Amino acid sequence: MNLTTAFAASAEQNAGKTAVFWGDSEYSYERLRTQSCWLAARLHEDFGVRPHDRVGLWLKNCPEFISAIFGVLQAGGVVVPINNFLKPAEVTYILSDAGANVLIAEAVTADEQAQLAAQLPELKFFKIEEFAEAPALPTVEPASARRTESDLAFIIYTSGTTGRPKGAMLSHGNLLCNVASCRQVLEAVALDRFVVLLPMFHSFMLCVGVMLPMTTGCSVVLIKSLHPVKNVVQEIICRQATILPAIPQFFRALANAHVPPDIPLRICISGAAPLPVEILKEFNDELPIPLIEGYGLSEASPVVAMNPIKGPWKASSIGVPVPGVEVTVQSDAGEMLPPGQVGEICVRGGNVMQGYWNQPEETAKALRDGWLLTGDVGYRDGDGYFFITDRKKDMLLVNGINVYPREIEEVIYQFAGVKEAAVVGQPDPRKGEQPVAFVALNEGVTLDAKALLHFIRSKLADYKVPRRVTILPALPRNATGKILKTALREL
Repeated sequence: MNLTTAFAASAEQNAGKTAVFWGDSEYSYERLRTQSCWLAARLHEDFGVRPHDRVGLWLKNCPEFISAIFGVLQAGGVVVPINNFLKPAEVTYILSDAGANVLIAEAVTADEQAQLAAQLPELKFFKIEEFAEAPALPTVEPASARRTESDLAFIIYTSGTTGRPKGAMLSHGNLLCNVASCRQVLEAVALDRFVVLLPMFHSFMLCVGVMLPMTTGCSVVLIKSLHPVKNVVQEIICRQATILPAIPQFFRALANAHVPPDIPLRICISGAAPLPVEILKEFNDELPIPLIEGYGLSEASPVVAMNPIKGPWKASSIGVPVPGVEVTVQSDAGEMLPPGQVGEICVRGGNVMQGYWNQPEETAKALRDGWLLTGDVGYRDGDGYFFITDRKKDMLLVNGINVYPREIEEVIYQFAGVKEAAVVGQPDPRKGEQPVAFVALNEGVTLDAKALLHFIRSKLADYKVPRRVTILPALPRNATGKILKTALREL
């Protein structure tokens, strides 16, 4: 069993059924399957893709995103989904690190592709507009599609504390395991329709918004635009969607959108960032639909825990481990801690990654005796519910996307006159957190904050750009010289 055969079986059983609702268009399972078979043949014959070859996928949400995933997997390749908000320099690093010589993209990114081609002369481009040429009947399936559960399926790049992204290696088995867990927890059946409004490059959507529905015979209601929210609500009602996975900030907007009582949703899942109690309260006051918080990370394919859909639910809790996944709280020495005691959240199960691509040292830090060290700190209560109290790693969550201050700081240090730099997160009711920067300057230097922000924006994705720069005579440090970010957060 692999992801390709799981999708093929689902597509065969549901050939004429709508797999994806996309605005006024409907894509049947047969159409997606035809496109994926055609792409697999093209990648194999025209692009030289062979088993284990990595193929980049740099797309905004669209039905072809799904066809592209299964086309790459069917060709025996490994999918490298790339955040479509990244700038060419960031994409160049990921493609180079993954050793990907083929990139599936849109024609509208021609300027960015030219920049990539200049840095990566071996890179070949497949434009998704070519899917229109796909024949009516599937091409013969390449022999290279015979993958096993232990074969690599995805490399998901997650920002690293060292300032460079790390590629979490997820096998076919990792994803199949997590899909089975989520299907059981959500009690998903073929009649369900999943709303997909978050970016599909995100591991949360790859599993819950793509792999789960496509291998279960469900339908996906793919939202073209999140603004205004009332249009999303109309789409949900029109398409009779039943399951909505999203981030906390969207559920706040939904709570304030005066949703009509006939909305067909049976469950909402909050993931990718902690769900503030205030948002949960606002939602529960306005809507009769269960909003349950879950928890995961890319290295775990990604879902680890979720509140039971029939309750009981506990505010601020990430719930209980999903089936097939073990969660413990451990000390730095690896001791299992009892209920109520705070330590590092650790995860074990078939969903846990194989390691980080070409980074054995980082892999060794993340995996200890079969346990994935999440970097999140928390505790378990007497009922077996888990709570996260802090993050061990110095990470921000902006709209549910990981942002590491170190990466931003490295860019700030490149700006003339900067002596010291530190980035911390400022709570934001809409985005969860926003990066803010503190800098100290070399003697006699004056700084144009707008020029600094423009410089950062030229190097990094917009969501990583600090919303404010504060100049200090010197950054606060402890006795060993380490910058005191707690003091900066208070500022």
